[in-house]
Amino acid sequence: MTGTADGRRIADVIDRMASVLDGMPPGQTSRRAFLATYERTTRAVGDAVERGSFEDPDWVEAWDVVFADLYLDALEADLTGDPDRPAPRPWRLAFAAPPDLPPLRQVLLGINAHINYDLPRALLGVISDADFEDPVLLDRRRRDHERIDAVLSARVAAEDDELSAQSRKSAVDRLLTPLNRAASTRFLREARAKVWHNTTELQRARTTGPEAYAVRLGELEVLSAARIADLLAPGQVLLRLSVAGFGVVLPPTD
Repeated sequence: MTGTADGRRIADVIDRMASVLDGMPPGQTSRRAFLATYERTTRAVGDAVERGSFEDPDWVEAWDVVFADLYLDALEADLTGDPDRPAPRPWRLAFAAPPDLPPLRQVLLGINAHINYDLPRALLGVISDADFEDPVLLDRRRRDHERIDAVLSARVAAEDDELSAQSRKSAVDRLLTPLNRAASTRFLREARAKVWHNTTELQRARTTGPEAYAVRLGELEVLSAARIADLLAPGQVLLRLSVAGFGVVLPPTD
């Protein structure tokens, strides 16, 4: 596998995640919840790459590195308080959430920022405008993007067990566990399908010029940030998301 243009691979991303986890100051349990979950998921993607689960494993590896960088850069900017590179608004809101939220809610806030906002940008980072004009190649990219769903779905039960070990489940939560796991699989698939639409919309803006792209990216940032209220609302959040949906959709331009 070749990884990114600078030679970095999924193994390098995992090393970076482990380094951030090890160096995270005390009292950052809310940030640790998503990072630890993401590290395990990244390992699963790396294993799938090694098993030959994708049509273009080199591309998937490069995409995964670019994708992870967006989150890790936002996290490090937040941890250091660097005013010159503030985290995007969806991440700022996620990081500013009450620290006593259950780990599941913390992870959902991270998933919102990372899938709804970061993922379209990561895909554009590894799909050029020329690639978008090659329907055969673009379809291969789309299929590999969809194959990630199988990796995520396979992790749902294990991640539910991990998060349950960090906070006590109520009797209702235990009773709803099978439904919650099915809901997680459903809304992750739904969100990633919307990501492909948003990526296409952003690419159209990119071909128009930097200003048009900045406007559309700003719209995506607002839509992703607006999901925070839904994720913080009381009640059975996973079941609610399975009905209402998790992803966001950029409206068509006039």
